[in-house]
Amino acid sequence: MKILNFGSINKDFVYLVDDFVQPGETISSNRHDIFLGGKGLNQSVALAHAGVSIYHAGCIDKKDSSIINELNNWSVNTENILGLEKPTGHAIIQVNKKGENSIIIHGGTNHSITSHQIDSCLKKFGIGDILVLQNEINNIEEIIDKAYKKGMKIFFNPAPFSKKILNYPLNKVHTIIFNQSEGNGLSMGVNTPKKILEIISKKYPSSNLLITLGEKGSIFKNKKNIIRTDAVQVKTIDTTAAGDTYIGYYIASFSKNQSIRNCMKIASLAASITVTKIGGAISIPKL
Repeated sequence: MKILNFGSINKDFVYLVDDFVQPGETISSNRHDIFLGGKGLNQSVALAHAGVSIYHAGCIDKKDSSIINELNNWSVNTENILGLEKPTGHAIIQVNKKGENSIIIHGGTNHSITSHQIDSCLKKFGIGDILVLQNEINNIEEIIDKAYKKGMKIFFNPAPFSKKILNYPLNKVHTIIFNQSEGNGLSMGVNTPKKILEIISKKYPSSNLLITLGEKGSIFKNKKNIIRTDAVQVKTIDTTAAGDTYIGYYIASFSKNQSIRNCMKIASLAASITVTKIGGAISIPKL
């Protein structure tokens, strides 16, 4: 079983602030750092740190060869990453004194995925292999359709949420992993986790659902089971990449044939370490 992540690659510009900037307001940051990030990259790093082989597909500015070097250092396979004459995607991240974050994303090369790249990449994978997707790249529908036809198991994280996701062929997705905000979007405005899961499961009955609830833990649901796990309580410094860490570790554990409950517990432990450190990929722990 091989694991492919067709995902975003960003440069994260992180600013530590007391409180998020408000309309019409100018504030000073207490600290500024530049990290590698993007939900796709973070999840690939989490998968690699969880002890599995991971192939990452995406696009960056061809001048940013240092990104390839860093991913290779993190044991992420980069042979399916294309260099283009466009700027790499980036994010501006505010982190307040509570450890909460507020993020602005510019897609850049993440929105330059072509049908040719999709075909060239997917021909290397087949039945039973895993595909990991987020919503920070273009042509998601095409990737899902083509991977499904090849018999791949698709894990989709609908983040950041946008209404176009409601038109994606999510009935072809093996597991949808989302937080409460994304669940609110998928369920067309429902706010409680129980109701969110009920509505989404009716819409996509063949898909496994996994909702992450931060300090309140996570809940898995499919046709047969509902499984709940608690979060590990820690002092939160920065929640950036916490969800990505959970997803990467969950999928890695799944690929090792762990039980769903154990997958959730291991993912929660890993995410709890991530939130005690500042940054995106750099904060993700090793197994």
